[in-house]
Amino acid sequence: MSFLTVLKDFSKTRLSWLLLLISIILFESAALFFQHVMLLAPCVMCIYERVAMFGIGIAAAIGLVNPKNPVIRWIGLAAWGASAYKGLTLSMQHVDYQFNPSPFATCDLFVTFPSWAPLNEWVPWVFEAYGDCSKVVWQFLDLSMPQWLVVIFAGNLIALAAIVISQFAKSK
Repeated sequence: MSFLTVLKDFSKTRLSWLLLLISIILFESAALFFQHVMLLAPCVMCIYERVAMFGIGIAAAIGLVNPKNPVIRWIGLAAWGASAYKGLTLSMQHVDYQFNPSPFATCDLFVTFPSWAPLNEWVPWVFEAYGDCSKVVWQFLDLSMPQWLVVIFAGNLIALAAIVISQFAKSK
């Protein structure tokens, strides 16, 4: 049995989607730890990146519903891809704000959500921004938080690409 067939079969299990959901819960928990325990103020870009991460969590929940159903699985894969891609573009823009500061390219002062979903009003302890996008407030292995998010979102897209390719492999 080929690697692609194994990957395709794995994508049809609830375990695969549960692992994706657990990873997102861990990343979101880390973000809240940085915010509320380490007292690092999230900026507008941080909040938008957080929303993209939640999008991957929603995609995982969709896939978890019935991963054997190809329609459900493809909706989950599409939502995962859209959220990871948006997260990657946001985090790359955030890295640019940090390492190529310009008075002409700055992030917004306040988060902007649609009027039908004002997340920052509903759950301010998760979605309210009060930090500076251009400040590097934390680093690990010489990478800032947005740089780590580039790695995380790019890793999601690489994993997704392998899983999408595997969907075209012949099952046993």
